[in-house]
Amino acid sequence: MTSKFLKLLEPANIGKVKTRNRIIKTAQGSSFIEPTGYVGEQAKAYYETMAKGGVGLLIVESCGVEFPLGIHHFPVQFHLDDDKYIPGYSQLAQVVHKHGCPIFLQLFHSGPWNPTGLLPKRDTKSASTLTESELPGPGFAIPRGVSLSEVEDLIQMFVKAAARAQKAGFDGVEINAATCHLVNAFYSRIFNKREDEYGCATIENRARFMNRIISEMKRQLGADFAVTALINIAEYGHEKATPIEEGVQFARLAAEAGADAIQVRAHGYGHRGGLLQPDRLFYPEMPKPMPKDLDWSHKGVGAIIPLATAVKKVVSVPVIAACRLDPELGEKLLQNGDIDFVGMTRRLLADPELPNKVAAGKLEDINPCTGCLYCMDVRLHNSPIRCRINANLGREREFALKPAAKVKNVLVIGGGPAGMEAARVAALRGHKVTLLEQEPKTGGLLPLAAMLKDIETKELMDLAHYLTLQMQKAGVTIKTGTGFTPSMITELKPDVIILAAGGVAAKSAIPGVDGKNVVSGSTLKRQLKHYSRFFGPKTLADLTKIWMPVGKQVVVIGGTIHGCELAEFLIKRGRKVTILHSGTDIGEGMTGDDQFQFMRWIAGKKEAAILTGVTIEKVSKTGVTFKIDGKSQTISADTVALALPLDANTLMIKSLEGKAPEVYTVGDCNEPHLIADAIASGATIGHSI
Repeated sequence: MTSKFLKLLEPANIGKVKTRNRIIKTAQGSSFIEPTGYVGEQAKAYYETMAKGGVGLLIVESCGVEFPLGIHHFPVQFHLDDDKYIPGYSQLAQVVHKHGCPIFLQLFHSGPWNPTGLLPKRDTKSASTLTESELPGPGFAIPRGVSLSEVEDLIQMFVKAAARAQKAGFDGVEINAATCHLVNAFYSRIFNKREDEYGCATIENRARFMNRIISEMKRQLGADFAVTALINIAEYGHEKATPIEEGVQFARLAAEAGADAIQVRAHGYGHRGGLLQPDRLFYPEMPKPMPKDLDWSHKGVGAIIPLATAVKKVVSVPVIAACRLDPELGEKLLQNGDIDFVGMTRRLLADPELPNKVAAGKLEDINPCTGCLYCMDVRLHNSPIRCRINANLGREREFALKPAAKVKNVLVIGGGPAGMEAARVAALRGHKVTLLEQEPKTGGLLPLAAMLKDIETKELMDLAHYLTLQMQKAGVTIKTGTGFTPSMITELKPDVIILAAGGVAAKSAIPGVDGKNVVSGSTLKRQLKHYSRFFGPKTLADLTKIWMPVGKQVVVIGGTIHGCELAEFLIKRGRKVTILHSGTDIGEGMTGDDQFQFMRWIAGKKEAAILTGVTIEKVSKTGVTFKIDGKSQTISADTVALALPLDANTLMIKSLEGKAPEVYTVGDCNEPHLIADAIASGATIGHSI
């Protein structure tokens, strides 16, 4: 055990359950459940991988106690509302226990929350009936208040689900009373207008629903079965939101009712995703004012820790917090007594082996989470969860590392994310791999992406460094500053060629795009690549705030992810920007969260405008002429920026046909898309050759 993380790696207890260390894999939906509601092989492989990675305690994702009324991802959300599902959950518990890891199941009822809008029309339940005007924002179905007899039924639904979990071999359950789910609807005055013993006359009344669930579970299931509570300690963005003083009392009452631990959370209304990931509040710019009571000194990382320390003052049970904590900050918070357990989700999705690597002192081998929320975005579209940088997620058995049946000489052309991942995986399987990168450094477009997305600058550069280091450790021969030439085929005699040279600039037939006032995306990338040889992404981003070869008034042609990120970059540097987009949907390729925040941010900028459904007619020295709603208009511009998606590198692909027994293409050179797709395509080829 490394002495740097003595507290983090220390075994501890939650009730009668002993954890291997103080890292908890907190619950997050995966959509790995079978459409029939049964636990299948994909879910078991996913959670077994987490257990093998060394996590101290694993909490299985939000599991509905009533189906389909109590879930909000249909039909791909865990639920345990019937005894027929017990065998599958039992198998899940067994594969986790096989690796010495305790396992809890999070139980919840979605109540009025319907973030995907994909549920069929249903009987939406809440503490009280609300009108549409009383709803605290989008994502909520109009609910009806439950009767007293229904309250009793719902309490028993939770208890029966916990009993099934116990019968399946789980060590405990977590009750999700946070976000905007049903239990929180009783806590929160936003949803609770009751006048009975579950109403808002007292704190005890508002807490009664949750506390009855806890006490009934402990009474019926025994002291050895752990029950923990996940609670909004503070809410923001609504006049009736729960203040920290009340949230702390909810935690105290839950502990008195028998909860063996409290996990703290904050929630914000009017912000997509609430405060589930406080770090995303900083994109595109930090809003003012920021929610009070929280710690914003680390750009959202650890923001809710003040809530945890407040709860620790009134409870004697362990307190858990998950807020993009990393091992170093987690150790510091544990040493300071601010929390008792470090919750992680996104970092473990990026690298399930993180706990084992921390214990072995191999921090440089941890795949760095970039905090992009691609994982959450995919699932909000009712698809199985994916990770931008961990292609194995959800494909654990398919991508299990297997030695190559025959060692081959592999040539990878291109050192971007796709090429590096393909080279890394192929080398780990035993192939002899050489990677060529014409630039002085590997990373492809990652350094440029790091400069454009200032919220992810460090993380994207960490990813480039990680992939480069892992290639080196796997034995890849890396040749930077070395472009591919046909003579290399004769010299290297590859059995396999993997082309990962990136896409090519899309050609535009718009009259005037060859003018001196027109800058293409490829030209900008080429210029920035040149300067990136001398400056890091952050320094280069800072220098562009002083000077850029771009006029004050800019028209960006193209409103996909490329155009939106370029517009954001320019606006932050004092340019007046207009986006002209041929389609109707701005931001294609962005995660839903980034897209939402970008649109809300740009709508408040006087120096920005977006026009959709346009047809560009021509570009002149003074501006751009376009047609919208059948009428031609002209807008002035000092600079016109073409932000068109890349095209596949078809010429180079054709030039390599037949040059080796096996030729593959990965990443943008084949089908320009996102970092997640590039890494996934590289991993797929790396595992298949």
